[in-house]
Amino acid sequence: MTAGIARRQTPEGSELEKKKAELSVLESALAQRELELATLQAELHAFERSYLRVVGVCFAELDEIKAQIAETIARHRPKDETNQREAAEARAKAEESARTAGAAKNEKQASDFKPSESLKKLYREIAKRIHPDLTTDEKERVRRNEIMAEANRAYEEGDEAKLRAILDEWESSPDTVKGEGVGAELVRIIRKVHQVQKRLAEIGNQITQLKGSDLCQLKAKVEEAAKEGRDLLKEMADRLNREINEARIQLSKADTTKP
Repeated sequence: MTAGIARRQTPEGSELEKKKAELSVLESALAQRELELATLQAELHAFERSYLRVVGVCFAELDEIKAQIAETIARHRPKDETNQREAAEARAKAEESARTAGAAKNEKQASDFKPSESLKKLYREIAKRIHPDLTTDEKERVRRNEIMAEANRAYEEGDEAKLRAILDEWESSPDTVKGEGVGAELVRIIRKVHQVQKRLAEIGNQITQLKGSDLCQLKAKVEEAAKEGRDLLKEMADRLNREINEARIQLSKADTTKP
């Protein structure tokens, strides 16, 4: 008689199922937002490299000539502390510009970041399964952070094979197989929900800050100009080259000017 009676779910079990469903929705949202953040970061990195190659090298050349002008004037007026200070500051700025432009030259040729749908799908799967905020164990969070950092690099480089390898290795790991009681599982799920909600808020802030950055604003202007058939970076470089020519004339005059 009792064999046909359905087993009633405990209040803890019922709540656990609700929280699991809530977490599942949040996991999907988190994976999508992490993808949006990683894509925006990769796009800005690619744009920054293009900017440095086209415009940054011009700034470096202009800063170098300005430093030479300041140093020439300082040599002519060795007792003038203001000139000496200005020369030192100009040289420091020129060296920093040269380092930045030099680093851009050494990187591979910049191109627009255009991830494929398969690349995006792989990244979302990794974020859903490996995200650090899906564990309550601190040691495990550290391990997951390292894996996600590796996944972020692979995503930015467009390396689908690497992303697939990361996912395959995770799925085959014995560490992912765990079994625990309802009570402990419920507490852990509640904490995961809280962690994911917190991370979603953090991502929102990061995206807002990135979109409000000078680099992102410049990228938007370049893209808008491109729609009009203009190359804004080239226009900026052309203006700087005119300044460079004027600075060279000024340097020539400074060299021949007697103290």
